[in-house]
Amino acid sequence: MPNPSFFGSAQITGRGIKKHFESYEPVRAIYELIWNGFDANATKVNIRTVYNDLDGLEQIAVTDNGDGIDLERLAESFERFNESSKKGDDETHGSQGRGRLAFHKLSEIAEWYTKYASVNAKITINSATIKDYSGENLNSSDQHASLSGLNSGTCVELRNIHGNLPEHESLIEQISREFGWYLALDESREINVNERTVPVPHHSLTRKQFDLEGVEFRVDIIQWKDRPKTEKSYTYITNSKDRIITKELSKLNNKISFYTSAYVSSPWLDSYDSSGLEMDPIHQDDNRIVRKVFSEVLNFQRELYKDFLREHAAEEVEKYDRAGFFPEYRGFDKFYAAWRKNNTKTVIKELYVADPSIFHTLSSKQARVVIRLLDKVLVSNENDGLMDVLDGVLDLDQESLQTFSGQLRRTSLDNIISSIETLQRRQIAVHKLREIMENRYADVLETPDLQGIVENNTWLFGPQYTTLGAEEDTFTKISRKLRDEVPGINSVGVEEIADDAKLDGVQRQVDLFLARKLPAYDSSGEEFFRCVIVEIKRPGISLNKKHLRQLDDYAEILSKHGTFSSSKLKIELILIGRKISKDDSHIGSRLDSVKSVGEMGLVTDSKVKCYVKDWFTIFDEFDLTNNYLMERLNTKLDDLDREPTTGLVASLQG
Repeated sequence: MPNPSFFGSAQITGRGIKKHFESYEPVRAIYELIWNGFDANATKVNIRTVYNDLDGLEQIAVTDNGDGIDLERLAESFERFNESSKKGDDETHGSQGRGRLAFHKLSEIAEWYTKYASVNAKITINSATIKDYSGENLNSSDQHASLSGLNSGTCVELRNIHGNLPEHESLIEQISREFGWYLALDESREINVNERTVPVPHHSLTRKQFDLEGVEFRVDIIQWKDRPKTEKSYTYITNSKDRIITKELSKLNNKISFYTSAYVSSPWLDSYDSSGLEMDPIHQDDNRIVRKVFSEVLNFQRELYKDFLREHAAEEVEKYDRAGFFPEYRGFDKFYAAWRKNNTKTVIKELYVADPSIFHTLSSKQARVVIRLLDKVLVSNENDGLMDVLDGVLDLDQESLQTFSGQLRRTSLDNIISSIETLQRRQIAVHKLREIMENRYADVLETPDLQGIVENNTWLFGPQYTTLGAEEDTFTKISRKLRDEVPGINSVGVEEIADDAKLDGVQRQVDLFLARKLPAYDSSGEEFFRCVIVEIKRPGISLNKKHLRQLDDYAEILSKHGTFSSSKLKIELILIGRKISKDDSHIGSRLDSVKSVGEMGLVTDSKVKCYVKDWFTIFDEFDLTNNYLMERLNTKLDDLDREPTTGLVASLQG
């Protein structure tokens, strides 16, 4: 047999209660009921909304699995109410039962079904007489259905709805913003809205323990992925139930993309009163400790910020790379190009860490210009000058300045090391390619092998040449079509065959044709298109006057074609063979005629510049150009006699 009905009144007028919640949005009434559940040690809160056929909100139920309402202590929850808040009191959420009366912003009637220590009861409040409540004990069979499977808990039903709630998705989002920090501190806590779990905003959690004057504290620092929409970054002082006692604005609020909420808890804080009398010595001593707590937390946050900034800088630099802000390094060896980009990325990251505002305020176009200018300066002898410029515009402390200055100094050393490594790789590549051209070309070197080698080592023709992989664009198609108009270009005569090559083997191979149209700048800074066309004769052929005549014919055909008549276009034809025939004098004569220009292999100096080069002259040119450094490096070159040709080809292509 249940106990008789019971009644009570809050120690405040109804007008005073409603005045307290005057600025509340209706949705905050739901927040307060959720907080009531967590205050009662709930780990799970379910919200259910019921709409009628006209999409009107008819009923709201908020159920928790907490301790329930202790009927013996109703005076502390339903009857106690401060008509004026303390100065600086941040614990308004459900504080001592006050928040539960916010229901009147949404509905006329609120009913609390509760189960506490095997006692079942219902408490009802009407907004018209909000200071008064009535209650009755229930048989277990009369208890609310949502509590039937729980040992304890409370379900609050709101009826006669007159306020509005956000639509479903928006409601979930707003509850996530309000309670995200609280759910993040304890993964066992859960909120559901119409059976949808409220997500915790993307975050990372760092937890530290520390001791101050013999008192143990714990700080939980939540680092949010996205900027919280409700407020700035704060450090909160909480009690043992994670309820906020006081807070202070974080000194790291203005840091770019760094959003944190820090929560400090300790049993010692359960007795801390943030609004106590200033003259009270105990209060002054407590405040002193709390001030030291804020300072300690700030130090932890600064450590996190340093780590975050390095990760964030790396992510931003990769975004710049994907967006095409870095140079393409056309015309450079791929190893050097890779080093140079990584070197520039490293400096950009250090610069970002030193002062993130530099790139944060730049437009995409401005960032592209700054990055490319830095890339140029970093491989010059102006690193010290760069530091002088940056020191004059960056707001850096001494530690950051030294770190960044050290990085710039390291780039000079890294540049030297990279240059040495590149030179050694090229020296080894020439050594292997010379072995192929001298001893293994006749019957095993196929054109596909040679194409892969050339595309991977175009530096052999000079530093100005980029990877000349053929592209199926208009320029390439026209170039190839015009080449086929040259008389006898695809035929092979006996007079062309090298001494130790076989005609049938040579005929099974094809010439290698590469073409590329590249934007470039002349000495006065004017932009033009540089068209590079390379024809590499099959290895079994020796170059002679026939090939020189074909080169001249090709140049004439190109110069007469409308596509190549623009004054903003310059053409380079490069003919490469394994060697020049010992019986030919025409090529040598043409080389001598333009020797004064000083370009290796040049045979025609006009708008269509023509070059004839043989592999062994290319090798010797490399050796002579780099002789001084190679002698001092004294690189050990392997004996290649036992190296299979397939291995040599693969290494040169890779």
